[in-house]
Amino acid sequence: MTIRAWAYGNQWIGAGTAYDAQGDVRPVLATAPRRTQIPQAATAEERACQEVDWLGQLISITGWTQPPRRPNVDWAPIEASLGTRLPGDYKRMVETFGDGAFDAYLTLNQEPWTSLREDGLLIWASTEHKNLYCWRTNDNDPDRWPVTVQTFDGEIVPFDCSTAEFVCRILLDPRHPFTMAHYFDTHWFMNYSENK
Repeated sequence: MTIRAWAYGNQWIGAGTAYDAQGDVRPVLATAPRRTQIPQAATAEERACQEVDWLGQLISITGWTQPPRRPNVDWAPIEASLGTRLPGDYKRMVETFGDGAFDAYLTLNQEPWTSLREDGLLIWASTEHKNLYCWRTNDNDPDRWPVTVQTFDGEIVPFDCSTAEFVCRILLDPRHPFTMAHYFDTHWFMNYSENK
């Protein structure tokens, strides 16, 4: 039996083959409900009291069912060359999803770009519209680095959230200034290595 599943709107769609009662291989099509919700904004107190699994939410939002794509990344030499540790949720995103783009739009860098280092920014993703998704690296703890967007026209827009939280919000929240929710009802991660 083989079956592949993908997210489509508010449903999971599965298609493949299965053996029937006589042992013959038959095509199979199945659907199941899929629920995604816009993450609610947390206050600073709530953030201090609870740990939200934003990567888990991102996996759910994109319908990611594949095994981790880069589970054995050796971050030590990458971080040594940058002279800093990197946010844990970013490293888990790279390990889980690998080389590709959310909604075939937001490209996840496999290593941060340093072209804005003089401005105190490391670039972790970019879009086809030339927006750069960065971290402001002015804290000793990389897990507290806020996401900062440099738009195609050079505007700097700060956000008080982590990497995975930022991606979750732009995928689902139609009020977010960099939302992708207006363009897609279903969200996915396109792995580049599978499309070569």
